Amino acid sequence: MIKLFWCERSRAMRGAWLLEELGVPYELVRIDVRSEDPKPADFRKASPMGKVPAIQDGDTSLAESAAFSLYLADKYTDAGLAPLPDAPDRGDYLYWMIYTPGTIEPAMGEKFSGIAPNKLAHGWGDFPTMIQVLEGRLRDRTWLLGDSFCAADVLVGSSVNFMKMFGALPDSPILDAYLERCKARPAFARAMAHEAAYA
Repeated sequence: MIKLFWCERSRAMRGAWLLEELGVPYELVRIDVRSEDPKPADFRKASPMGKVPAIQDGDTSLAESAAFSLYLADKYTDAGLAPLPDAPDRGDYLYWMIYTPGTIEPAMGEKFSGIAPNKLAHGWGDFPTMIQVLEGRLRDRTWLLGDSFCAADVLVGSSVNFMKMFGALPDSPILDAYLERCKARPAFARAMAHEAAYA
């Protein structure tokens, strides 16, 4: 059974959401990342940086949401959360799978830390451009790839949810509607139920 190393009020929610969407059994292993207490060896192996979420799937241990989401969506193909390698939309899928760690999260760090935007020097561009590109993608689409929900929607949707929770999401009917579609998914609600246990 897959172990999901998880902590409440963190990005680990997206790991639970993905596993719920995949419909595979998993064990939730709570790691208090806000404590200096020693961490279990299997968690340290999966996450050398000591961050959640991370997974252990048999002999495979992985941290970084995008990395293990790519791994799991490709392994459990019956869920249909990833285009096959030779599918025409595989390139789009890969781009949006990396959009959260490569663009959204650094742009959020810029905004929360008060770093001066510099879209010419920063690899992520800047926060306003990140939002504009995301709105442009979702303007006429239900999900990032069109009508089909995919693993990239878990990563991006969880980031939009995070921005909304912390007051960082600008006024955007497009992103608000996308977030409501994400939150309406039963798997999202099941993942959030873990949070309620530690409220």
